[in-house]
Amino acid sequence: MKRIAAVVTEYRPISHADVLVGKFLAGFPCDDGLHAPRVQVVSLYLDQVGPEDTGLMTAEKYGVTVYPSVRSALTLGGEKLAVDGVLLVGEHGDYPLNEKGQKLYPRRHLFEQITGVFASSAHSVPVFCDKHLSYNWPDALWMYRRAQELAVPFMAGSSLPVCWRRPFLEYPLGTPLRAAVSIGYGPIEAYGFHALETLQCMVERRQGGESGVRAVQCLEGEAVWSWLEGHPLFAELAQAAGESIVEKEAPWAQVKKVVQKPVAFIVEYRDGLEALTLLLNGYATSFAFAGLNSEGIQACEFVLQGGRPYAHFSYLGLNIEEMFLTGWPTYPVERTLLTTGILAAAMESRYRGYLRLETPYLRVAYRAVESVPFRPLGPEPSIES
Repeated sequence: MKRIAAVVTEYRPISHADVLVGKFLAGFPCDDGLHAPRVQVVSLYLDQVGPEDTGLMTAEKYGVTVYPSVRSALTLGGEKLAVDGVLLVGEHGDYPLNEKGQKLYPRRHLFEQITGVFASSAHSVPVFCDKHLSYNWPDALWMYRRAQELAVPFMAGSSLPVCWRRPFLEYPLGTPLRAAVSIGYGPIEAYGFHALETLQCMVERRQGGESGVRAVQCLEGEAVWSWLEGHPLFAELAQAAGESIVEKEAPWAQVKKVVQKPVAFIVEYRDGLEALTLLLNGYATSFAFAGLNSEGIQACEFVLQGGRPYAHFSYLGLNIEEMFLTGWPTYPVERTLLTTGILAAAMESRYRGYLRLETPYLRVAYRAVESVPFRPLGPEPSIES
């Protein structure tokens, strides 16, 4: 079996390390049963060991060696690279926030050490980076270019693009798309990223493919409702997305009453597409999408499993595992490079008084894949806890 190193910031119950790396150890619970791992996690690096740590106990249970450095985890204590893939989970842990409200996870720092081992060993292996590449665009772009320079098969991102959809909706490649909205909830940066990945995995399939983003603006509070009143098409799309969510606190007609402080990311794409991402805390704890094409408005809910075993991470993990086995990413890392840049620009817009910011540097062009190898079978989770 191919040998995998796990490099994580913190391993505790319900952390991303727990629900993702843990499945590479115990198996991937899916709609059609438990998928046994086809690769073997052989080493673990813990950047932090907190009071709730379960990483040391889990490593002992599964016979995984815990190493004191990223380098030793990748070389298995030797001089050269000795693993066939790397899981980088730089999410959770005791890291500071900056003045913009961004959590300073050391993803670039850890990735730089990983690729340093590749460079000194004259050999690269696949790497998955959980969630966005970095809290800032320069570091994200550096990671992307470093992976290209060293020919690293590279994937990143959220579990949202491969979770359940209710009803199932996926545009055929080349679909003409006029406008789109995604809805989410939660902390503005940590969950705003998930809402942007929900948006991007849909709009990247539009006619002409992805060519990047021209401008980004963040709005909060009453300014969001005012903007929607002035943009009736997006209000209609937001309503369609909201109404697709099965379990919510109130009907869409009462959304202003239950959402105390809405957040909006306005995204202007280089090809003329306009899109909106909304975070509506108090309305629902779910994600949704709506888009307008030649067939009219279509919408769906993106469904996550709200408790153990958090099986949406199974489908993310299986697609990562496929890359470890084949050496080919199952979907393009450029998606997450772009969503990283959009999120960083939105946080900058918010910090600078909700200005509309031109983003000429977000000229990220790519084509979506026809389909991914692993996706849920049903419209909603059916896995027993």
